[in-house]
Amino acid sequence: MKLSVIAGAGLAWLADSSALTQDSVKPLRILILGGTGFTGPFQVSYALSRGHRVTVFNRGKTHPGELPKEAEQLIGDRNGELDALKGRQWDVVIDIPTTLPVWVRDVAQILQGNVERYVFISTTSVYSDNSRPGMDESGPLAKYQGADPMKETQASMRTSRVPLYAPLKVVSEREAEKWFPGKTTIIRPGLIVGPGDETDRFTYWPVRIDRGGEVLAPGKPSDPVQFIDARDLAEWTIRMAENRETGIYNATGPAKPLEIGQMLDEIKDALNSNAAFTWLPAEFLQQQKVEAWSDMPVWAGDELGLARTKISRALAKGLTFRPLAETARDTLAWFKSLPQDRQSKLHAGLTPEREAEVLAAWKKQKAVSS
Repeated sequence: MKLSVIAGAGLAWLADSSALTQDSVKPLRILILGGTGFTGPFQVSYALSRGHRVTVFNRGKTHPGELPKEAEQLIGDRNGELDALKGRQWDVVIDIPTTLPVWVRDVAQILQGNVERYVFISTTSVYSDNSRPGMDESGPLAKYQGADPMKETQASMRTSRVPLYAPLKVVSEREAEKWFPGKTTIIRPGLIVGPGDETDRFTYWPVRIDRGGEVLAPGKPSDPVQFIDARDLAEWTIRMAENRETGIYNATGPAKPLEIGQMLDEIKDALNSNAAFTWLPAEFLQQQKVEAWSDMPVWAGDELGLARTKISRALAKGLTFRPLAETARDTLAWFKSLPQDRQSKLHAGLTPEREAEVLAAWKKQKAVSS
């Protein structure tokens, strides 16, 4: 995956959005921990376009040399190799990739007193009950029930018998607040989508709809969905840093409730596709062992909390969203730029063979019942 390809999908966005406010923005010294994954390159490019001085700290192993040359590169590792951060000062740090509380603690011990504010990118997965729609930032959080969160590692997260991702994100949030009291911004994104997303958790739909024909659609057209384009999240994160905002914010979208039927129709229209949707009930999909999220991306199934998270606080602080059609077209263009072997192996959604099998089973059941 080339960052130049991803950036190409967002060049117009960068030009349009920066031109409006660049003259009024006070340049900041921004440290981005990470910066080469999914959302990071958009943050870096957007911050540079608005006149900020950007430093990225990472291992230098993901897409080396592909960030803009204007960004300063510091090499290190969150697992103890932090010397490059010592003796430096920044106005704000944006912590993108953290999954372990010890990463927050160790970097905070160096940066405390050397940065004004700490922006921590968390997740809406921190809430303990995903079945409850309308969850705001005060909702109950997942609880860590292990022996010592500071001793957890990436390996222990992978091998644990109980899910650790959400509980450790909660502990990481609190660790950031502990070291930077009153100076912390916690952003909890929902499903992040758009060009550059290697999980294909949204990409499946533009790719599948572009192929056309009969398309298996999950549940009811009225089922709710939520997600946010990585570029919208990146822009808003930088603006929150510029405005010196603090507090906790859910960050997903769109601004108004969106149903999956509308989502699929808008993608179809954006791509000028001849796709025809066949809606299969959730109960039948469960019988066929077709799962929400993994097999049917974006669709939350019965976990309505993942599709109706309250975002009024973020909207009040200027969170905005590009049209779904733009996200769909740009995502498809990015995917088609990938090597052919990658295009043949989507990381989420049903294979064509499995989709045809489930559709055939549905038609057979309807024929028998009639």
